[in-house]
Amino acid sequence: MGNNKQKGKKVALQKYAQLKRMISLKDNRLKEADRVKKTEKEDSSKPKLIEKPQQSSALFFSYNTQLGPPFHIILDTNFINFSIKNKLDIIKCMMDCLYAKCIPYITECVRGELEKMGQKYKLALKIIKDDRFERLSCMHKGTYADDCIVNRVTQHKCYIVATNDKELKRRIRKIPGVPIMSVSINRYQIERMPDAFEPTTKK
Repeated sequence: MGNNKQKGKKVALQKYAQLKRMISLKDNRLKEADRVKKTEKEDSSKPKLIEKPQQSSALFFSYNTQLGPPFHIILDTNFINFSIKNKLDIIKCMMDCLYAKCIPYITECVRGELEKMGQKYKLALKIIKDDRFERLSCMHKGTYADDCIVNRVTQHKCYIVATNDKELKRRIRKIPGVPIMSVSINRYQIERMPDAFEPTTKK
């Protein structure tokens, strides 16, 4: 037992000696530049700046207060094509789905994508030229619609995104407060709609 106590004392003395050998920040042997670096590293009292994206004021808890009739719906290229394949009237089916007035929006890049597809999608171009379809001008370069739609709904929470694109759906689901409309069998269905505006009442 006595040997163990002596060993413990020796270890404690060695540690104390090591601490004494350490140069303090006020020591004259330290250069000015090194002293500044050390104080900056060890100064934990300074508040750290953490940048976070600002949440939209439209979101009240998990609900988007800017959503409400008339609904503003941004259409993707494949949503229009799926509607044509299923012989669905876009505006009528939207109103049947949401039981309210709906205003479909077409961005310039979606129109550009349809024009690039050629004669095969001539009917889709004819449909979107209807006066009931609102035009949204794009400030970006190119005609890649997915990025445009994601950026637009991130900034403005008043839109519903109409798409059947799996990748675009995955990206939209990460944005809080933005519902997704898609083409199902002979009808449209809505995903993530707030309870206050759900078209079907739960029993």
